[in-house]
Amino acid sequence: MPFRTRTLLAAASLALLAACGGEEEDTGPEAIEIVGSSTVYPFAQKVAEDYVAAHEGAAEPLIESTGTSDGIEAFCSGTGPDTPDIVNASRRMHLDEFNRCQTNGIDEIVEIKIGRDGIVFVSAVDEGVELELTPEIVYRALAANPFGEEQTAENWSDVDPSLPDTPIIVYGPPATSGTREALQELVMERGCISNPEMAALEESDEAAFIRNCDALRGDQAYSDQGEKDDLIVRKVANNPRAVGIFGYSYLEDNQDLVKAVSMGGVMPTAETIADESYPASRPLYIYVKKAHVGVTPGLEEFLAQWAQSWGEDGPLAEIGLVPATGETREESAAAVENLTVLTAGDLE
Repeated sequence: MPFRTRTLLAAASLALLAACGGEEEDTGPEAIEIVGSSTVYPFAQKVAEDYVAAHEGAAEPLIESTGTSDGIEAFCSGTGPDTPDIVNASRRMHLDEFNRCQTNGIDEIVEIKIGRDGIVFVSAVDEGVELELTPEIVYRALAANPFGEEQTAENWSDVDPSLPDTPIIVYGPPATSGTREALQELVMERGCISNPEMAALEESDEAAFIRNCDALRGDQAYSDQGEKDDLIVRKVANNPRAVGIFGYSYLEDNQDLVKAVSMGGVMPTAETIADESYPASRPLYIYVKKAHVGVTPGLEEFLAQWAQSWGEDGPLAEIGLVPATGETREESAAAVENLTVLTAGDLE
């Protein structure tokens, strides 16, 4: 049930109870509310489970997979008990989103890097399509207007003769997803700027650059599956001609169903994502309302649980999170302890 719907139903129930002369039921501690990235979702779930186990009587955090963009929109809607405490994000908050938060009274946001992830391309483990991809190949296959031209590729071999003569069928993330934005930035744009004319557009005409380099085709060759990475896994596993796109942890969890496809000659592994030799490597974040710390019960302890979980031998690494460097983990731990406030300058 969507976050806002839960809130409205709860408010309506309390109003009805009061109208009938009843007393509000004591439902225990207020739960921490979290929205955002489907990629970060399983990690947040694990931290939540360990937090509840370590703190007797703690309310189980309510976590909703909305996608990064929609999650940040809900997070930035204001402060108070009917707004999220935390947003999970599979890309960094944009400056315009930060400014929207400020406009709505959220003037202290804590940014915490929790680790790294990779945008992976997969096919079915049994007889799945065999591909060796590069950013340029992905761009030529999936762009709405590759290099400003009409998209005509139907098979992978139309993009590159060395590739199989099988249809381009890709299941991937929706427009609200941070994973999709990372796909566009780390893969599509890199492929696009292999053309000097497109590279020049980045400085001279940003709108044209986005239109030609970021826009994905809208036919059956690319089909978004909503914020449901597990659905992509199942659909790819059942279709040997299909390719799926999602975060690395879902590959780790489903190696009996799907296998990785190389990117630029590099396979996605914890090591290649950590050292960024895999081209589609990215950091993952959580953002916290500082004003809610000390107000929402257990929020400070929940953040401390994150800091105890993201190490190289920690529980999150066991389920697919690629740990950040030691230096980054120290910076993130300091952000948790000191509640370091993000500034507009940090995002410029």
